[in-house]
Amino acid sequence: MYKLYPYFTNDGSVGLFSPQADDIYHSTYGALSEAYEKFIIPAGIKNFIKENSEIKVLDICYGIGYNTKSLINEIINFLYNDTIYTDKIIKTKYNEKLYTDNKKLKVFINAIDTDKNLAYLSPFFIANAKKIKNNKIEFCQEKINRMLAKKVKPNFILHKAVDIILLKKLFNGIDLEVESILQDKKYSSYFDKYIRSLFQFYKADRYKTNLLTSLSTFLHNIYYLHISNSYKMAVNTLKLLDFNFKINIDDARRVIKNDKNLYNFIFLDAFTPTKCPCLWTIDFFKLLFNHLESEGMILTYSNSAQVRNAFLHAGFKVGKIYSESAKKFTGTVAIKYSPLEGGPKSLISKWKNIHELSEYDLGLMKTKAGIFYRDENLTLSNEEITMAHKFEVENSNLISSSKFIKSYKQKNKVIGM
Repeated sequence: MYKLYPYFTNDGSVGLFSPQADDIYHSTYGALSEAYEKFIIPAGIKNFIKENSEIKVLDICYGIGYNTKSLINEIINFLYNDTIYTDKIIKTKYNEKLYTDNKKLKVFINAIDTDKNLAYLSPFFIANAKKIKNNKIEFCQEKINRMLAKKVKPNFILHKAVDIILLKKLFNGIDLEVESILQDKKYSSYFDKYIRSLFQFYKADRYKTNLLTSLSTFLHNIYYLHISNSYKMAVNTLKLLDFNFKINIDDARRVIKNDKNLYNFIFLDAFTPTKCPCLWTIDFFKLLFNHLESEGMILTYSNSAQVRNAFLHAGFKVGKIYSESAKKFTGTVAIKYSPLEGGPKSLISKWKNIHELSEYDLGLMKTKAGIFYRDENLTLSNEEITMAHKFEVENSNLISSSKFIKSYKQKNKVIGM
């Protein structure tokens, strides 16, 4: 029987634990905040859609969809000339300057995950809980409780219209197994009851079911009192966009090998390299390179030396993501340039929150810690990739990362004196 392991993160959004990976999907700092700060803000989404009539995004390891949701949310904020720092219903007119010629912004999102249930449950999870209450957590308890002790002010609000849009796109794929999870009382506090009610409307219409008068009135009241404004926003947003959303439930390597699309942005949000090495190999990065438009970028939360080194050897210009709120570097970006274009002299001047790799970062990549995973035919299992990598590290003549760090600190201490 399928089982969820949910908990509320510090910003009021739901996080999940995976027993298979023995790891959490989302930072307890805030699942929604993490999506914005590690993917949306450094990508400069608003500036991109100001200058382009089309945006194409590949979301690898969609999970419950925070990266895609945050992307749609950012587009909504742009269309309505509003800001992500408000929870008020947006009443401003659409961005008339862009749409006076009746041209629609084309949005194409291709999402990939291996967990069908999570993907189709994504519209239902709460993202803006006002009162965060976690019952006794039986997984990663010490880690989660420690991180939840740090109170965080939610900086990002997800419009309910985003979940309505996704529900419309995913509705036909919601099967009996997903419905049974939605109906399980132990998960009810983590699902948005109004989105669930809207799903019942859609379901009744699909099967042409005659609802009882009392039930119909109840759902009717919920709809008009609680989500009618959000529903109108969702409908109007879809009128302004040429919106295409596709979900693939399969191995990302297989999906992308058969994909003919080129993307502007790739969100790489797989479990850590040690948990899921098949999506962090140099060969997979080369595949992604060939699926990016010129100046397209991959964004990921990983700061790993081996990941950055693999990106570099796959042909990318590599930088690191700085979080203003956390006051630290929280991820990596890989940008595609053709040999003739060369790319900008400075990443800092072109993209907000993206910095050049430091001397320390580059040095660490030349140690054993920078030895990357390999999967030449993109078919190996995680275990096979890990074993081959272990053998390569053990037989490498490169300096260990610990020796490099010690040497680097001593060198800089002398220079500092």
